[in-house]
Amino acid sequence: MFFRLKSYALEGLQVHPVDVEVDTGRGLPSTVVVGLPGKAIMESRDRVKTALVNSSMPYPRSKVTVNLTPADLRKEGPLYDLPIAMAIMVCTEILKNQESLKNLRVVGELSLDGICRPVPGILSMAEACRREGATLICPADNLPEASLVEGLNVYPVSSLEELEKLLSGQIESGGLKAFSEPTKSSPTTRPSTSKDFLEVVGQTAAKRALTIAAAGGHNLLMLGPPGSGKSMLAERFPGLLPPMANDEALEVTRIHSVAGALGPDSPLVQERPFRAPHHTISEPALIGGGSDARPGEISLSHRGTLFLDELPEFPRKTLEVLRQPLESGSIAIHRARRRCQYPANFNLLAAMNPCPCGYHGSSVRACRCSPIQVSRYRNKLSGPLLDRVDIHVEVSDPPPASLRRQSRNGPSTAELAKKVNHATTRQEHRYKDEPWHRNGDLRGGEVERFCPLDSEGETFLIRGLEELGLSVRAYHKVLLVARTIADIEDEDDIQLDHLSEALNYRLLDQEWSA
Repeated sequence: MFFRLKSYALEGLQVHPVDVEVDTGRGLPSTVVVGLPGKAIMESRDRVKTALVNSSMPYPRSKVTVNLTPADLRKEGPLYDLPIAMAIMVCTEILKNQESLKNLRVVGELSLDGICRPVPGILSMAEACRREGATLICPADNLPEASLVEGLNVYPVSSLEELEKLLSGQIESGGLKAFSEPTKSSPTTRPSTSKDFLEVVGQTAAKRALTIAAAGGHNLLMLGPPGSGKSMLAERFPGLLPPMANDEALEVTRIHSVAGALGPDSPLVQERPFRAPHHTISEPALIGGGSDARPGEISLSHRGTLFLDELPEFPRKTLEVLRQPLESGSIAIHRARRRCQYPANFNLLAAMNPCPCGYHGSSVRACRCSPIQVSRYRNKLSGPLLDRVDIHVEVSDPPPASLRRQSRNGPSTAELAKKVNHATTRQEHRYKDEPWHRNGDLRGGEVERFCPLDSEGETFLIRGLEELGLSVRAYHKVLLVARTIADIEDEDDIQLDHLSEALNYRLLDQEWSA
């Protein structure tokens, strides 16, 4: 007997339809899976057989051929367990109403006792199913994520026995309910955090730079000795970012779903991601890759922050792969049989010491490094990579007197976040007809269009660029940072003081080349 069910395959965030064909013909009892299956699918032969037997369902005593089409598309993962088992149930006449099954899309993993286990990437597959006007059958644990898709009919099942009862009409669909009206994703709010900028002593300049970076979506590098507060400042940076809109939350959730990074109680990512990988991270783990081309840290940081502490300790080759996604906001992963495109529009937040011992230029401790050691340490970072960082800020040791509790003052996270919200609101209004919403996303001619200068401003900026020896890219970065400063100050035009402050954030370029 022959039967065909429909399922899906994932290539990155892209969903491809897959036909799961099962034939139980003559021959010695055996099970063959063809159609370019991965190792997990090859192992599904034993999982499906054992799950059916342990669910008191017969398994064909003949040759079982499973074909996954299209045959030239690589299939990975255990999500075909449930459709294969369901097709075998039809072939063994456990399920008889074949016509009612043709508009179903089935995904799910099986345990040996017939329990349905959740699979990654269900949100992307649910969206594809909704577009096709079909009904999705998925594991019950995937329901919270699948129900984020509006207008989707989805039947959650927790076991093969439950699936049989549902499709054979022994229980009404109302018992498991077709969720044609899924749970709506509520507007996201700013994450509550106990970490406040008030806890960071001094560092007024660094807090100002972080506020500008959050308001305009700019990349930032903090340079300072150990213990000056770089990590503390970075940990409090997410509190400045505006909350995600619903479409942004769904976009981020889709990436985390494909990566299998969603928690069981958090089907929707509501807070902007903050990823802080260790400096021993490999290149594929950072940008994405592996045999199944999964998203890396830069994609998991999409719409959020990627914090790289001890920046020069990362392998230089690993850091260089950041150059392209920092410009384009996406990353393309090429493999022999596939090409996956992932979004990677994130705030790069980096921190480093000025030298190997960390105390070059410090007023507290003397530096023990030779000029050659300092130069070699700094040369771990290439000029093109530093050129893509909009803001460079020095974080110095706070004076001992400022450590007294009664002397601690300054803006709180909530106060700085108000400035960021005001600036982002201005940008959203300015770019309401454009595909971008932040100053930091502008490229090329768009910079000149939205960041015009008067003749005095142009003369000032060009003279400053010549004195610092900055590149054309740095010229655009200065303009964009100045535009963000103007937005924070509620100014429609870029003024000289905005340009001056933006140029000050490029002083490390000159120091690096000295």
